[in-house]
Amino acid sequence: MGSLRVAVDVGGTFTDVFVLDEATSETRVGKVPSTPDDPGRAVLQAAKSVDVDLKDVVLFSHGTTVATNALITRRFPTAAMVTTKGFRDVIEIRDGTKEDLWDAYKDVAKPYIRRRDRYEVTERVDYQGKELVPLDEAEARELAARLRKKGVKTIAVCFANSYANGDHEKRMKEILEEELPGVRISTSSEVLPEIFEHDRFNTTVANAVLAPLVGDYVNELSENLKNDGYEGDLLLLHSGGGSMTNRMVQKYAVRLAASGIAAGAIAARHLALEAGFPNAIGLDMGGTSTDIALVYDGDIRVTKEWHVEYGYPICFPSIEVLTIGAGGGSLAWIDAAGSLRNGPQSAGATPGPAAYGTGGTQPTNTDANVVLNRLGTKLAGGKMTLQPDLAREAIHSGVAEPFGMTDEEAALAVVKVANANMADAVRLVSIRRGYDPREFALVAFGGAGALHGAALARELSIPTVLVPPNPGVTSALGCLLVDIRHDMSVMYQKALADASSEEMEEIYQSMERDAAAHLAAEGVSPEQVVLERTAAMRYLGQWRSLTVTLGQGPDPLQDAVGRFHREHEREYSFSEETAPVEIYQLGLRAIGVTPKPTLASGEVVTAEPPAPKEIREVWFEGEDGAGRPTQTPVYERSELLPGVTAHGPAIIDQLDSTTVVPPHTRWEIDKNWNILIHILEVSQ
Repeated sequence: MGSLRVAVDVGGTFTDVFVLDEATSETRVGKVPSTPDDPGRAVLQAAKSVDVDLKDVVLFSHGTTVATNALITRRFPTAAMVTTKGFRDVIEIRDGTKEDLWDAYKDVAKPYIRRRDRYEVTERVDYQGKELVPLDEAEARELAARLRKKGVKTIAVCFANSYANGDHEKRMKEILEEELPGVRISTSSEVLPEIFEHDRFNTTVANAVLAPLVGDYVNELSENLKNDGYEGDLLLLHSGGGSMTNRMVQKYAVRLAASGIAAGAIAARHLALEAGFPNAIGLDMGGTSTDIALVYDGDIRVTKEWHVEYGYPICFPSIEVLTIGAGGGSLAWIDAAGSLRNGPQSAGATPGPAAYGTGGTQPTNTDANVVLNRLGTKLAGGKMTLQPDLAREAIHSGVAEPFGMTDEEAALAVVKVANANMADAVRLVSIRRGYDPREFALVAFGGAGALHGAALARELSIPTVLVPPNPGVTSALGCLLVDIRHDMSVMYQKALADASSEEMEEIYQSMERDAAAHLAAEGVSPEQVVLERTAAMRYLGQWRSLTVTLGQGPDPLQDAVGRFHREHEREYSFSEETAPVEIYQLGLRAIGVTPKPTLASGEVVTAEPPAPKEIREVWFEGEDGAGRPTQTPVYERSELLPGVTAHGPAIIDQLDSTTVVPPHTRWEIDKNWNILIHILEVSQ
């Protein structure tokens, strides 16, 4: 029997791998360049880079950006939408909103399926699910013939009111499968049985256009892993913070649309709780972007409505992550008004920052850190050699010369703009929602997070920064910390006073039977199944609802109502316990619990750090805002044992990242091998 648990996370620039040996608690990590033309190739290369024999692997988990990239680039297979007569333009009319209300010239992107590829058929049921007009099956078969001629590969079936009665959609799917064998069919009553046509139709359309791409990718990767000796199921991390097997991916491909960004948030929560911080802000800064997530009282914020492109919501539960274009490869540039900007444009993996020596010539955050001497000339354990002269040339020509600065002043300005962008994003997920950053720890990870974490904490008055043992591959670790999970829901719109406990119990039991069947098909044993009932509620007359978990007491519904009032107070600073409450939707979280890895910890012995491997002249910003060189010790992280403590400045190098500890801080290594950086002006 093998003992290795492997997780691979694909990013825009690098593909990361994290390996845990359950027998010894030893870990291995690695990074390889991503292969955007064939992401699965980098996944296999990542496993090989750390000498993993797939025959020894008991679990292989994967976070992928395939679905996200497909929605961004819109490289879809030939797709069609079939809907009720009169509803062809629902996904184009949308909800009438704009991302920027004041920009009259900025249009919302076009729908994922063009109007010429959206077709209508005769059918209608009312809001209660009663059939008003039967499905015209002859018309449906004529439409199937037209779709065959067009070579359609995937179809979204979206009928009005199918959330109340999906029989017409089910029959339409059967006809299409008979007439068009091999074509993938997504129906809105299966994908998202909810009331609002705009949300339901768009989620189903996104599922349809992704199904062939994601399904084929996962099938091919699973087959390649099997050929190399892996005998288990490939687990795919989905947006809700759980995982799903290949079988479920074929049905709910859209759930992978935020797969890559969810892993980092899960890992940040786990690491923060292990270190004693129930409130944490995750800062995952990679080569192309930065993902920011908030953990409050041990829970990650989850949203029910999100999007890859504004105007086209995806309404599956998703870990709430704010992504901005700030990464190591983000470009520094000068706008039309002569101001220095940073991102969202990125040098990416190709051509990369100028310092990589692979053709990039424009200044990036990485180049700025090289000029400031915060990065050495060797990365990834010596596998990558940086070119300081090329970095300096890019900063000089792109920033220093236009502004009349020295190269170091220009590099410091580039970093300060990047930090300001990230600080604004953190404020959006914290202060804007009523959370005080001073009550949180900042978990800084990703390839570049530890470079910027301490400066960002100082900007936001965050007292402590936590840098994980392997910051560059922390997102991959997140893939090992999730359970198999499915989220199910049924519309149930009734005032609390009119709700029938017997009727609700019947609905919950029906969902639980379906959930048990899903989990059994994925190889989850009954003793590993955890079912959590939820209810979406709102004050009578409100538009938006809040989802709360049903309690376990003698009256779980009343417990949930009390929880709803408290959550409404926290979310909106208002609650009214005497106001009538309406139930909007019943839901179920079906969880197949998987064994969690136990990471190694060490005995804490207070000690001074070992002798540095070098003393480097590093540029930091002084109290007056000006930059100045500072003699800074450089340590190898593998030599720092739990209990080591010292004052900044310091540079800490390791295989997958570099940690910058600025002056006026105190840093230590805790029992879990994390670096804790305490910002002295805040904590003292």
